[in-house]
Amino acid sequence: MIALELHPRIIETKDWATVLFVFSLLLIVVAKSSFENRFYDFIRLLVSDKYTKIYRESSHLMSGFNILLFVVNLISFSFFIQLVLSHYQYGEKTDWVLFVRIFTLLTVFILSKFLIEKIIATTFGIEEIIEQFNLYKVTFRTYIGLLLMPVCVILFYGNYITNSLILSIIGILFIINVLTYVVSLKNYQNLLFSKLFYFILYLCALEIAPYYFMYYLITQN
Repeated sequence: MIALELHPRIIETKDWATVLFVFSLLLIVVAKSSFENRFYDFIRLLVSDKYTKIYRESSHLMSGFNILLFVVNLISFSFFIQLVLSHYQYGEKTDWVLFVRIFTLLTVFILSKFLIEKIIATTFGIEEIIEQFNLYKVTFRTYIGLLLMPVCVILFYGNYITNSLILSIIGILFIINVLTYVVSLKNYQNLLFSKLFYFILYLCALEIAPYYFMYYLITQN
């Protein structure tokens, strides 16, 4: 008699990721159809400063357009973080529970940071500066999130991830963020010089320290 040994067949499901990718695409379509002119100016952000000139008022920070693309941004960066963790064997890219944890942590971190920024800006009397500064940062980081989404789709469904590719993407993201800071500081230098001391405190407390502590916690755990 032949002895048969049965092994469970483990099937990695990617349906949840597909749903999220399609959902992100729908959000982009809604943003495009509802704010057609604004969306057109937005996608030309790298070659034209028209968008930043038209929508520079702080009232645009919490607009429907920004909220829709902010959700896409969160999904995009959460997927990228999960892909990086998966590559270095700290998780699985098909683990939807891990994605939920990353998405939740990222959302709480960004919203908490935004709330604390509002409180400190009010305390220091630099609300106008910080709101315009934040709007500029949000604009470019949202743009980065849109560019990162198709990259995440390709990396998720394919096996193209390498150390050099990950470091290249992180390097590009870092450079764009630095340039965003430099350009925004240049654009609002007249406002900044009037409140320079408080703005330096703001940068140290909320633009440098949180990322340092996150880096420390990740490397230590």
